[in-house]
Amino acid sequence: MTKNQTEKLDKILLHPILGYLIFLLVLGLTFFLTFSIGNYPMELMEKGVNYIATLLQETIPQGFFNDLVVQGIVGGVGGVIVFLPNILILFLCISLMEESGYMSRASQLMDKFMHAIGLHGKSFAPLIMGFGCNVPAIMSTRFIEDKRDRLVTMLIIPFMSCSARLPVYIVIAGTFFPNHSTLVMLCLYVLGVILAILFALLFKKTFNKSNHVPYTLNLQEYSIPKIKAVSRTIWINCKDYLSKMAGIVLIASVVLWLLMYFPQKDTNNIEESYIAHAGKVIEPVMKPIGFDWKISVSLITGVAAKEIIISTLGVLYSDNPETSSDVLEEKLKSSCVFTPPVALSFLVFTLIYFPCTAVFAAVKKESRLKWAVFVVTYTTVVAWILSFATYHIAGLFF
Repeated sequence: MTKNQTEKLDKILLHPILGYLIFLLVLGLTFFLTFSIGNYPMELMEKGVNYIATLLQETIPQGFFNDLVVQGIVGGVGGVIVFLPNILILFLCISLMEESGYMSRASQLMDKFMHAIGLHGKSFAPLIMGFGCNVPAIMSTRFIEDKRDRLVTMLIIPFMSCSARLPVYIVIAGTFFPNHSTLVMLCLYVLGVILAILFALLFKKTFNKSNHVPYTLNLQEYSIPKIKAVSRTIWINCKDYLSKMAGIVLIASVVLWLLMYFPQKDTNNIEESYIAHAGKVIEPVMKPIGFDWKISVSLITGVAAKEIIISTLGVLYSDNPETSSDVLEEKLKSSCVFTPPVALSFLVFTLIYFPCTAVFAAVKKESRLKWAVFVVTYTTVVAWILSFATYHIAGLFF
């Protein structure tokens, strides 16, 4: 691309008003593609998971082991792995923005804005990375020289809606707001950004004043994204996602199923199970924001990894061991608890509350234990307050 063409594009993409509108449009298009196009391969994966569940159900002798494999493992992991296409589309869009040179323009565009909220321009890159995963985003803050800016950036990164939350958004928004699911998802991402801004301003007044170092950024040249580079990004994220399915999600699914199975040894009657007792202990705290013990349990398990929320709901709200996402949607619709106000409250809570244990560990490693505990505490408190407001305000319209 010639210098003249580059300058013409930069005048548009870096325009103080139009540039921000284009940035929002690009994000909106990303979420639309993630949600709409991703549905087709997701449906194919759902059929594959159901086929495997049915095959194992007929092959393995009936009993404890059959239930563990079909309901605990296939039902738990399968309920989450079907969202792999949506995750990959999200990372595809991010990779295309980076490889084309647009991401560096977005960083340049946001530089003045970052200073306005009391952060260094270098804070923008970790925040954008947070849309993919909060853990590497927090680790990348080590390149911010100023200690105060680095700490504030780490404290607000959890508001960036990571890809792990995406399965929850897809199921809940698609179920209760099918005609406006893309708008709901965009609003959640924007809400996260707004909260990050507000708390950055708050922390700016609370923490010691820092001396900002001028931020200089060499704009990447515009280029056609290389297939090899984009494919590599998709492959790395695919591998990471599958590794999580084979690790923490698998373990959590098995543990959850066992807690549901004992002591009554009947997953069709979970009211007396260990997991039900645990959920009912915290239900009084969650009831004002519209949550019953089942929803509360799903949020507890989501502390390990946000994807587990969906597999937990799939197990708790379904009597069918071959539960697919479609079946889960019908179960949630027929539930006397899940209503549009509860769904919105649930989405807001999922967006904000306790980041996963990996984020906790990352904050502890990059700063101190007290700040990791602070992140967990203040995000959960804010989540409860905003979910309370969302539930009761939404109740006036639904």
